[in-house]
Amino acid sequence: MKMWVLAMVSIILTRSCYSSSSLNSFIYVGCSQLKYNPGSPYQSNLNSILTSIVNSASYANYNNFKVALPGSATADVTYGLFQCRGDLASGACRQCVADAVARLGATCAGATGGAMQLEGCFVRFDNASFVGVEDKTVAADKCGPMDDADSDAAARRDSVLAYLGAGGEYYRVSAAGKVQGVAQCVQDLSVAECQDCLSEAIQRLRTECGSAAWGDMFFAKCYARYSQRGYTAKPENDDEVEKTLAIFIGLVAGVAILVVFLSFLSKALDNKGGGK
Repeated sequence: MKMWVLAMVSIILTRSCYSSSSLNSFIYVGCSQLKYNPGSPYQSNLNSILTSIVNSASYANYNNFKVALPGSATADVTYGLFQCRGDLASGACRQCVADAVARLGATCAGATGGAMQLEGCFVRFDNASFVGVEDKTVAADKCGPMDDADSDAAARRDSVLAYLGAGGEYYRVSAAGKVQGVAQCVQDLSVAECQDCLSEAIQRLRTECGSAAWGDMFFAKCYARYSQRGYTAKPENDDEVEKTLAIFIGLVAGVAILVVFLSFLSKALDNKGGGK
């Protein structure tokens, strides 16, 4: 019975976990308007670099590549990189990157350049070098509903953003009460460039999202996010899921206690019967 209880709780907890945003959740995509010729050296270089990106994600959370196979002209040289979220294990990183590469292939078919940001990873390729170049172009920005009535939440949000902007690692997380935040740079940037990029992203979050319950600011080479419900947004029905989870675990615990009680009662009756 103990094993059954643990299994049931595990199933419900797993279901609750999957109800939050997936690492493969789409955030943005961009494709170059320039096209390459099918069967051209550029296509061969591109296929090679995308394969290298997926393979490298098996053992690293960041890498960049430059590919020029024999016979390639200067215009055929291909550049690419990937960046996984700093807390991802290698298996999750590779899965996310492989999904991003597959989606890029479908969305940016024939394009000489493309970039895709998913919840857990970022992939970009182009025929012009962009590696090591700071880029604060806004790729995606979004704010949640305003929450002017909750001054405590606003203070916690400010505390989270202040920590994220204080400097340090390429990947940063912060929390104050229920408010959580995350910020990250693509690791081809220098530490100073990363700080400059994140400082502007965080400032724009403050300005544009005001007292919003959550906010996302994605630049081409960095991003900053915060949310009162964690830095990955939950579906609107998550409150009901959490209530159901709490009720179910309570019922399971109650059943477990009842079974234990009945087991002791049965043994006591058996002992009593054996003593006659």
